[in-house]
Amino acid sequence: MDLGLKDRFVIVAASSDGIARAAAEKFAAEGARVALCSRNESKLRTVAEAIRRRYRAEVFAAPLDVTDEAGVKQFVEQVVAQFGGVDVCVTNAGGPPARMFLQTTTEEWHRAAEMNFMSVIHFARAVLPWMQQKHWGRIVTITSVSVRQPVSDLIYSNAIRAGVVGLIKSLSNEFGKDGITVNNVAPGYTATERLNDLLQQRAGELGISEQDYASRLGADVALKRLGQPEEIADAIVWLASERASYITGQTLLVDGGVYKGL
Repeated sequence: MDLGLKDRFVIVAASSDGIARAAAEKFAAEGARVALCSRNESKLRTVAEAIRRRYRAEVFAAPLDVTDEAGVKQFVEQVVAQFGGVDVCVTNAGGPPARMFLQTTTEEWHRAAEMNFMSVIHFARAVLPWMQQKHWGRIVTITSVSVRQPVSDLIYSNAIRAGVVGLIKSLSNEFGKDGITVNNVAPGYTATERLNDLLQQRAGELGISEQDYASRLGADVALKRLGQPEEIADAIVWLASERASYITGQTLLVDGGVYKGL
């Protein structure tokens, strides 16, 4: 199936690892020109070179803290100078720390809001004018199943990521007339470094092995296993493609059935 992504200009944020890295690879495999960013410059350069070699793709990579509004604007300007525009923007950021409510701090609340909400706004402001010029564009945000089903000790994620859902719905309504779709992908339990960190913390608190705790998580999923980054990436790439041209303002759960609602 032709996804219509060949020679498209694609930004994938925080893409040195995990789901975003898998998405960057899949965009490159489709023939897109890919721009990567991450705070970890060393890891970012390694990933960019690996994608260039494997897919013979044009890749632009630059270090970036996605909470830095001026930095995001400059990064997008660099991408435009390199590629000539922006067709697709996949927003992403590291998840906030696991906390119960009375363990939270005001400083961490502000940091979580900057990472997981304001970063989406920074990218949207920077890329939307370029998409309007072409009357075509795709914004895909990566959040979490917690936007539909709160997770007990992820209070920051439960509260702040839900705001992203309201944002993408609002943007989809405002910019649909410009041929731009805006959607959200909400992963469930996925085998990433982020999940490994949570497994280590929770298993330690319960006095069990990380493997045992991972098995507990998998048992709660309809498919009885954790997801792989590539499986989430497939949904991201599809939403960015021509095949999803009439889908906007939606949150697509890619969670193996862990969400229990209708």
